[in-house]
Amino acid sequence: MAGWTMPLLARSPLWWSAAWRTSRIAYIIGRRAFWTIELEVGAGVLVPRPDSETLIEAAIAHFGESGPARILDLGTGPGTLLLAALDQWPEAAGLGVDASEEALAYARRNAGTRAALRLGDWGEGIDARFDLILCNPPYIEVGADLPADVARYEPEAALYAGPDGLDAYRALAPQFARLLAPGGIACLEIGGGQQAAVSALMATEGFTIKSRRDLNRIARCLILSVDVG
Repeated sequence: MAGWTMPLLARSPLWWSAAWRTSRIAYIIGRRAFWTIELEVGAGVLVPRPDSETLIEAAIAHFGESGPARILDLGTGPGTLLLAALDQWPEAAGLGVDASEEALAYARRNAGTRAALRLGDWGEGIDARFDLILCNPPYIEVGADLPADVARYEPEAALYAGPDGLDAYRALAPQFARLLAPGGIACLEIGGGQQAAVSALMATEGFTIKSRRDLNRIARCLILSVDVG
């Protein structure tokens, strides 16, 4: 889930009003710019937010111009992270997975023939390994007090992740360990104030963990790797 830059209660009503006005505009016009691309968006899909570009920045810092050979985007939505990465590295092959057929319909129109897309539960049923894994999962606590426009425009499945907001990370940790190729990285979006909790979950799978801050100086991306002996 993109674009939550600090704990919910730390945001003012004015900030929320501006943020969700931007999302409403994207839903109305049906387009949203992200990184170097523009995406079709609409009802039933999460609108990309600038904070999520932190994951692309982290990937570029790691791979440089050479880029990864194979990219996996788990919870791809309208293809946001996957298509931004493929625009950065045109020679790479990419696979996007989402549990929502509605979201995948947008992703297919955005991707054309550029990427493979499939319906699925995160990385379940995928046997290949990838040099770069991108993932922006839901990470808001069920019952959190959100603006009314969230329920009206944003899909719940892309927002909420259990009573503590960590359910998706619990499911993803062992899958990252299985899917990440030697020398590769997983770039994982986190919510404000979640760095310690999510890092602890990922550390149980043996990852080396770094973080990258977004433009608001909030830890937004965990960069996971495995030491190659």
